[in-house]
Amino acid sequence: MKKTPPAEPVRDDGWSRRLFMAGSAVAASIPLVPLRNAAVSAQGRPTRADQPEAIVLHINKKAYRLAIDTRTTLLDAIRDHAGLTGTKKGCDHGQCGACTVHIDGKRVLSCLMLAVMAEGHDVTTIEGLTGPDGTLHPVQQAFIDNDAFQCGYCTPGQIMSAVACIAEGHAMDDDAIREFMSGNLCRCAAYPNIVAALRQAKTKAERA
Repeated sequence: MKKTPPAEPVRDDGWSRRLFMAGSAVAASIPLVPLRNAAVSAQGRPTRADQPEAIVLHINKKAYRLAIDTRTTLLDAIRDHAGLTGTKKGCDHGQCGACTVHIDGKRVLSCLMLAVMAEGHDVTTIEGLTGPDGTLHPVQQAFIDNDAFQCGYCTPGQIMSAVACIAEGHAMDDDAIREFMSGNLCRCAAYPNIVAALRQAKTKAERA
């Protein structure tokens, strides 16, 4: 006599393991239809991510009209499209601080921000700190005076972060400077000189 298999327990919602497996098999047999690779521009217009989007970025008080892929980061837009190569690409993952710029006066990691998100805002790069007559920003001068760099690759990001650190009121003492500059890495380990440069620039700002 053929034995009847024991009934599979059914959950309160009516699902059993057998029903779930059968449903999964049916779902797997349905062909997937590729979705359109769509995005939305800063102005709310639907657009394909792989189609150039015309945007205007205000960088260092100058307007740049760029036609870029909507997936382009602000860092790549600044370097590859606007031609301002002072901002450096380090880790490209927001961990080293080499790409630090200012958006409306606040420091931002440009590798983690899409260029279209910066439209309508004021972007400042390391090139924008120098005066019209070539006069260096006090922080730039302090980095030179204190030999606060060696290879110099991280220096633009260090300086941009240092300017913001002082403006934010976080350069109260050496410990605070180290804390609020900790997002900017220096492979050459010029950290003591960087701290000294911030102290000098802060003192000069207070006397101005």
